Amino acid sequence: MPTTKILLIMKRTLVTILCLLIGTAGLYAQNEIDALRYSRLTPTGTARFVAMGGAFGALGADFSTLSNNPAGIGLYRSSEVTITPSIFIGSTESTYFGDFNEDERYNFNLGNIGIVMVSNPTLRNPSSEWKNLQFGFGLNRLANFNNRIVIDGFNESSSYLTPYINYANENNLSLNDLDDFGSGLAYDTYLMGYDSISGNYWIDMPDGNVLQRKTMETSGSINEMVFTVGANYNDRVYLGATLGVPYIKYKESSIYTEEDIDGRNDYFRSFSRLDELETSGTGVNLKVGIIVRPIDWIRLGGAIETPTFYSGMSDSYSTTFKSSFDTLYESKRKTSDGFYEYDLTTPFKATASVGFILGKIGIISADYQYMDYSNARLRATDYDFDEENEAIRDGYLVAHNLKFGAEMRLGSMSLRGGYSISANPYRYNTNSALSSYSGGIGFRGQKFFVDFTGLISQMDDEHHLYDAPINADPAIAYTKVTNTMFLVTLGFKY
Repeated sequence: MPTTKILLIMKRTLVTILCLLIGTAGLYAQNEIDALRYSRLTPTGTARFVAMGGAFGALGADFSTLSNNPAGIGLYRSSEVTITPSIFIGSTESTYFGDFNEDERYNFNLGNIGIVMVSNPTLRNPSSEWKNLQFGFGLNRLANFNNRIVIDGFNESSSYLTPYINYANENNLSLNDLDDFGSGLAYDTYLMGYDSISGNYWIDMPDGNVLQRKTMETSGSINEMVFTVGANYNDRVYLGATLGVPYIKYKESSIYTEEDIDGRNDYFRSFSRLDELETSGTGVNLKVGIIVRPIDWIRLGGAIETPTFYSGMSDSYSTTFKSSFDTLYESKRKTSDGFYEYDLTTPFKATASVGFILGKIGIISADYQYMDYSNARLRATDYDFDEENEAIRDGYLVAHNLKFGAEMRLGSMSLRGGYSISANPYRYNTNSALSSYSGGIGFRGQKFFVDFTGLISQMDDEHHLYDAPINADPAIAYTKVTNTMFLVTLGFKY
């Protein structure tokens, strides 16, 4: 069998597993999509950090480095307070069966707030080669989940309910075996019937011929509390360590509808599925880093970050089905509110960095980050998550992320630009790299500074509405996500 065909079959199999886990998971609704969502981060932080593409691993003296390479705190020579208000605009375009849609969502948030305090050991011991000791405390934003997506199109080959009857018939499920959060609700709202003579389940629209629409709105973020210590040894070696305490707040509301707008089905008129989810969790990780200045105009940086261990993650969720028929009969069923606690471990990270200090002219910098998304894991005391963790291992891969930044100094003013690429995490999808372009301007005085930055990031992706049968058209929407941010950092030195 040709290699290309084997890869296509493997991809189709993986997609089937993902959709079954999403659509029929029932109580255990946590899956590999959650693991990726909370592992693939897009840190913001200060305006200067964002303007230079986040390539600060060898530069330091910026509060955002406390969540990236904590050795950056070692380059502080004076104490400092920063705060970064920002505006986030999440926009999404979608194409589904030839129909185009777009929508967006706005959000105001804080990219960072923090303080760095510096002491000078040489004041007590002039012969000491430890020039400065630093302590930092504050908050950095690691991810923003605010977005809205609208998908619709006319499907002439399958329905959302088609996989329900196929799975039930192939596995000879009894009525008691139907999923409480999926096929069971479809049966209770008369969308799915059962023929006791043949022993088969059926629906009125197995081949679709329906207008399908999905609207999904997400909100929330990951913010990280950082507790950092650092030191400067003889102005040549800078060390730092951060205890990070990230916390997750995520909310998702999605409504999927199908409507027989042309009257092609016998009695089905429409149905809708409303899913609501709220997730929260707090984790802990440790970051250690070093920056070396072998000669005055070069800085080399390295940092490692342990996996983040989220214990006590909690999901609250519910599903509601509504149906209507040509007879004007309508039905509605809602599940009881679900609640589940579990643990999540996100992957280890390693970063290597280089910075070139061009005297009073400016800075050029670059960061490389290694991260293996297939190492994320879900765990619980009452469920083994074997299928979900296998999907993580099979579906995700190692990502090699790159960041580049530059700064030109014009007296007290600085012009900045940056580019970063977060590599595609999917083993069988090569179109989901996240590219970001940024630029900004800053003004610095002896005791006060202000920085302004704008950023645009874009990513192409696929949204699988459900697992369509092999002989049907894939129920896949092709999406383009564009995130825009405007940040202002106010800083005070003392």
